Amino acid sequence: MSDPRRPFIVELDGPAPSPAEAPPVPEAAGAPTGAVAALAGPLARGSRAGAVLAWAGGLFVSLALGIAATDFIAGLLARSPLLGGLALALAALAVLALLWIAGREWAAWLRLGRIDGMRARAAGAVAAADLPAARKVVTELRHLYGGRPEMAWGLTRLTEQAEGMMDADGLIRLAETELLAAPDQAARREIEAAARRVATATALVPLALVDVAVALAANLRMIRRIAEIYGGRAGSFGSWRVLRRVFGHLLATGAVAVGDDLISSVAGGGVLSRLSRRFGEGVVNGALTARVGIAAMEVCRPLPFDVLPEPKVTNLLGRALAGFFGTGRGEG
Repeated sequence: MSDPRRPFIVELDGPAPSPAEAPPVPEAAGAPTGAVAALAGPLARGSRAGAVLAWAGGLFVSLALGIAATDFIAGLLARSPLLGGLALALAALAVLALLWIAGREWAAWLRLGRIDGMRARAAGAVAAADLPAARKVVTELRHLYGGRPEMAWGLTRLTEQAEGMMDADGLIRLAETELLAAPDQAARREIEAAARRVATATALVPLALVDVAVALAANLRMIRRIAEIYGGRAGSFGSWRVLRRVFGHLLATGAVAVGDDLISSVAGGGVLSRLSRRFGEGVVNGALTARVGIAAMEVCRPLPFDVLPEPKVTNLLGRALAGFFGTGRGEG
């Protein structure tokens, strides 16, 4: 037993024990869930405290600004009724514009929540083979895409074929095929454009903070565009909500890291990636952007991927960087 890696023999005084006499293996199914819950508890409490802080702070600042504006307008009215009336009209116009913006943001927020619920109900209908629930999801999809002219042909084909579907799985798959093929292609093009933009900025801009700013702006714009493509129409706060959910999805699926095998498969061992470290970093940042884009598709899509193929980072990045490395991948 000098070397623990080598096999050795243990001699027993009595007969060998039976496997049936071994104690039962403790159930470990709930261990990961318990660990995650233990970790998520403080985070949830912290997030609630932060929400209360933001709510109270926002109300306090709004109250202070309102009192200051009221005092200013009252003083201006006492000095000059004309200027006071003008200030009052401008303040009323600003309040109306603020309410309009808040209404748009609230509508965008509700729309994103509606798409989330639609995706969850579709998955539940397929899992439970619930045909009425699947028909309800398809009806919601029709309402979601009813006002888009480019979806008219798919909506017509879905209406013609949906009546003959007698199972929930087939109906959801039909809706995915007829309605989401074109948005999927548009989302892929947005991801490729963002990955190309980030890779180019990283490779050509020598300043680290500049390429970080370009990458952040490109990712935010890409996420917002993907949400709009699938019908989310995310506003400013909605875009940050989608961004938070996208990165939460990435962390949950472990799809944050990018390895050297991805770089070599995309760059093909090209001369540029060997001669310049910046081009290698550009490939890595472009791949990360592509991963973020795929996560945004999964978060913003009203139906989960089933019939239509889920895009792959290698294929998207290969098409995005075909001009750099002379590679082109198939559809992914």
